[in-house]
Amino acid sequence: MENTAERTLSRYVRDPAFYKKFAMLAGPIILQNIITQTVNLADNVMVSDLGEITLDGVYATNVVSTFVGQVVHGIAPAMTVLAAQYWGKRDGESVKKIVSIGMKICFLCSAMISLLMIAVPQLMLRLFTSNAEVIASALTYARIMGVGYLFFCISDVLVSAMRCVEIVRIGLIDSIVALVFNISLNWLLIYGNLGFPALGATGAALATVISRLAECALMVWFVFFRDKRLGMKLKDVFTRSEEALYRDFLRYGLPVFIGSITWGINLSVQGMIVGRFDVYSTAAYSIAGTVFSILTVAAYGSATTSSIIIGKTVGSGDVPLVKQYARTLQLIFLGVGAVTGLLIWFSRPIVLDIYGDLEAETLAFADQFLKVLAVCSVGTSYQMSVNTGIVRAGGDTKFVLINDLCFVWLIVLPSSALTAFVLHTPTWITVACLKCDQILKCIVAVIKVNRWRWMKKLTR
Repeated sequence: MENTAERTLSRYVRDPAFYKKFAMLAGPIILQNIITQTVNLADNVMVSDLGEITLDGVYATNVVSTFVGQVVHGIAPAMTVLAAQYWGKRDGESVKKIVSIGMKICFLCSAMISLLMIAVPQLMLRLFTSNAEVIASALTYARIMGVGYLFFCISDVLVSAMRCVEIVRIGLIDSIVALVFNISLNWLLIYGNLGFPALGATGAALATVISRLAECALMVWFVFFRDKRLGMKLKDVFTRSEEALYRDFLRYGLPVFIGSITWGINLSVQGMIVGRFDVYSTAAYSIAGTVFSILTVAAYGSATTSSIIIGKTVGSGDVPLVKQYARTLQLIFLGVGAVTGLLIWFSRPIVLDIYGDLEAETLAFADQFLKVLAVCSVGTSYQMSVNTGIVRAGGDTKFVLINDLCFVWLIVLPSSALTAFVLHTPTWITVACLKCDQILKCIVAVIKVNRWRWMKKLTR
């Protein structure tokens, strides 16, 4: 790497080793995200053959699943913020303790949501759709999906733990295992191939849960019995951690967790708004949202990679290098966003052809929504990556929470509710309101990150 004086003079990274390191970390993470979203797309496409009612029921259930994901993705980054900085100073014992704290909290939260989904699925689904036929079609699907939340929780936290110590390939392998199980079992259980019963949406849920179990088992084996870099054992999970680390986890991690829960509530409320659309618009939004999730994987992969790099560098105490990395990463985020937006825009005909069996109204709405999401994806790539991959990973864990609270509750939800229920505008305008923060947050992000007040060393 360049020496400190050279780093101070150079605004951007010129060392090829940085870009090689970034690619080696980001590549497996992006591929893992692609595979994960491909599993979701496979579910979506196969279930769409069963009609709009079934697809809407699956969408309503998946809103709950998304909320569970936000819970996990709130705890895992909270864990990563601390653990990456401790790894930067090579304190592996503290990393183990932080991971065990994250696992306990995550398991408890997901267990509560699983219990609700299994015991009272109709109440959970009624939050996101008022159509009694849709709710009735999704009850069994919802109960089965609730079982899988626990497996998802464990595997996701363990994947994040490995990323903290710069082991990213196991997450990719884990997702490949899930992909093979999910698509194979979907083909067997949804349609009843090779003598298996044709279970429809119930088969899709069983396939998902079994694939979650498989990836969870793989991660438990790797982290506790195979990995030597962190060297974590099962007993570490049940060993009482230092109170000081618990306090640090709550102090620095709680804003991250609350922010993720807030974002989960935001997505759930958005699901309630979308669930009040007509059947065609709701199905179209499910399609567009799935495509958006697949094609923005590079943005989320870049953000995750940046959080590892920035967290570790802040932990090492090299401030000039942190600044140089942050400037360079911003350019990468913009490039990724531009490419993502173009991919979404020009993939529209392919997407509509894949879902060609659906009604013409559904496909027309999906085309409109994809156009909106193509524009918003540029903002998503920049602001999300800056806020979570640089600012939050650098130690300012409260900023993202405050930023999200302001935009979600003062702009996004009021404007989208107004257009949907009062002004009764075309649904694409409501969708644009639901995503408008992705563009507006860019203004705040560029000011925040370039003022350099977010760098905070959190380790003891």
